[in-house]
Amino acid sequence: MASLCRQIVRANACRNLILSTARRGYADRMMPDPMEHATGLEKKELLALQSGNDDPFNMKVLKKAAGTRDNPTLVPSCFDARIVGCICEEHSTAINWLWVHKDHPRRCECGHWYKLIEKTPL
Repeated sequence: MASLCRQIVRANACRNLILSTARRGYADRMMPDPMEHATGLEKKELLALQSGNDDPFNMKVLKKAAGTRDNPTLVPSCFDARIVGCICEEHSTAINWLWVHKDHPRRCECGHWYKLIEKTPL
């Protein structure tokens, strides 16, 4: 029994020694700027965020505008079509999905109009 306790104490002491030396070696180092090692799409996103564009991929929820045929809700897109979800009633639990195509305003089942506008890609 005493030898078992001695082994447990020795194992814990070694583990604490290893962890404390590992922490001490990296405590003074800082992670480099993420811009230095970012590439591709991540770098484009970081550059857009630096320039003040907080939604470079248009993922935020759009507020509905008047939604009439003459003044539709404008939906930005880099492509010729985009899928839009319309919550027709305020407390609705269902979303009506519809495709909006370039130069073709689209009307939802609730009567709200959407129009696709061109946005430059990243």
